[in-house]
Amino acid sequence: MPQTRPAIDQIAPTTQAPAPPEALSFEERLTLINTEMTARLDEAAVAYEVNTAHINIEPVDLVDVVTGPVDTGPAPLPDLYPTPVAALLQRAHHRLLTGGWCKDVLVDEDGARCMLGAIRIEARGDSGLEANAAAVLLDAIRRKFGDDVDSVPSFNDAHGTGRVPIRMVDQAAGLADARGL
Repeated sequence: MPQTRPAIDQIAPTTQAPAPPEALSFEERLTLINTEMTARLDEAAVAYEVNTAHINIEPVDLVDVVTGPVDTGPAPLPDLYPTPVAALLQRAHHRLLTGGWCKDVLVDEDGARCMLGAIRIEARGDSGLEANAAAVLLDAIRRKFGDDVDSVPSFNDAHGTGRVPIRMVDQAAGLADARGL
């Protein structure tokens, strides 16, 4: 017996076409993404645990961990300028950086020094060298801040922090070197 095929319009559909999806609201999309990401993170955590389970790790004793900087002592002095006044000003700058800066006194109770105090200690009793360094420093200050600056101590004491005075000592060292002093 020959088989006959039923007509196309007689075949009942076995599946129905899916309805078009409804547009999700912003909050629904965020919830969906959050759920997907949580599942991915959970899978990654399990994979990490499986992949690292064979590694023996001893707990770290926090006493052995260095918690602060090691005392390295004062910073080394950079190469000195070849001229005596410039080298003196460079040493004074280094002393201000490492020993601290102060105002209203040559040396405070903590050992910090003002600009002139740093020059005086680094001159090591050579009053001529000290005077030349103070003159170059005053000239460098006046170049930057005008001729109304009376003296190095008045400039030093006019500042609340040592940032500008210390920078001026460094610039004076460069000026002394350029002058060959």
